[in-house]
Amino acid sequence: MNMWSRHVRWLSTSVATNRKNNMGWWDHVQPAPKDPITSVTQAFLSDPTPLKLNLGVGAYRDDKGKPVTLECVRRAAEKISGCEILESTKATTKSKFVQDCIKLAYGNDSSVVREGRFAGVPALSGTGACRLFAEFQRRFYPNSQMFLPMPTWSNHHDIWRDSQVCTRTYHYYDPDTKGLQFQALVNDIKNAPDRSFFLLHPCAHNPTGVDPNYEQWKEISHIFKIKNHFPFFDMAYQGIASGDVERDATAIRIFLEDGHLLGCAQSFSKNMGLYEHRVGCVSSETSRPLVFFLETSIVSRDDKQATAIKSQLQRIVRAMYSSSPVHGPLLVSTILNDADLKALWEEEVKVMVDRLISMRITLRQTLEELNSSSSWEHITKQVGMFYFSGLSPEEVNQLQRDFHIYMTNDGRISMAGVTSSNVDYLASAIHEVTKV
Repeated sequence: MNMWSRHVRWLSTSVATNRKNNMGWWDHVQPAPKDPITSVTQAFLSDPTPLKLNLGVGAYRDDKGKPVTLECVRRAAEKISGCEILESTKATTKSKFVQDCIKLAYGNDSSVVREGRFAGVPALSGTGACRLFAEFQRRFYPNSQMFLPMPTWSNHHDIWRDSQVCTRTYHYYDPDTKGLQFQALVNDIKNAPDRSFFLLHPCAHNPTGVDPNYEQWKEISHIFKIKNHFPFFDMAYQGIASGDVERDATAIRIFLEDGHLLGCAQSFSKNMGLYEHRVGCVSSETSRPLVFFLETSIVSRDDKQATAIKSQLQRIVRAMYSSSPVHGPLLVSTILNDADLKALWEEEVKVMVDRLISMRITLRQTLEELNSSSSWEHITKQVGMFYFSGLSPEEVNQLQRDFHIYMTNDGRISMAGVTSSNVDYLASAIHEVTKV
């Protein structure tokens, strides 16, 4: 036996021994529970039936059911296509992105912007911004809890759980009226321990599409002030509620005017169609509100505190994902800093929202024309990307089984998936499963 033969034999024995020794390392790992949102798309794709609807998608689609690349994004991409992104310019680009996010959320004339009282860092979309804040909360308020509305986006529970921050819920949606359970919400805010953390949806609440009105936001802000609660806004749909990006920031600006410290997570996945770019940011402000975005931001007392907060956020980022991509933030900043592109973006947001509203009106009218015994006025009272139908899990299952219509088990319907060509079919199917 030559040297090479002996070596091959030794390798074979070594590999066999290693396989035996390594058996059992991951045998205890079980499949994770199915995600309530992504599993809808998986079930839809597995259905061989040609006539089927996917109403679980949380991203905009046009009236042909196709994903949309906004014209403002195309033009911004062309504008930066010749730019060479150097290591030396990345920090400047990301810093500019944070400032642009804060202006969009707080307003160009906000004292937060004028006085530079914020600290922020880019994040991996709105999910990443929430996770950054959850980790920040855990490190500096380790015994605190996060109060989440009932219901809320399902991932909120997972984000704070995986950050080892306990969560509690507060009343929000009334299943009987399919509207806001305002008095119960107010009572929960009052009864929560002083200095509690609350997550709030400033517009287009996911999944219900039910938002407080101006007077209700004022009252909520007033009670937060009395209780010294900390509001963390997750703003994933700015512009998608009303079609006006300024109007959809009203809740945050009410809290700022009332002198709150606050946080805000902001995302451009929906309102700019940058879902695959994972554009996010976390930031902080210095002598009032604390803000977190797709970028995350925090408002603090002064510039010294802002510097400290930003350094801690950067430390978390370094261990979590080191550095965020720069192309998405550059697209966003290009659009927000070019007057023509920003105006075009605002027009395109309005077009998207008008289509969603049109589909709400058509769906309601069609159901009412079918002489349904149910009331459908909540379809047009709710706003944003989603219609929270009130359908039971059994009715949702029947829609899937008999009509090949897919949505989350809580009855949340993505209005982006409703088109002129399928709205009658959807209305007829809903009528069939809900008729007495």
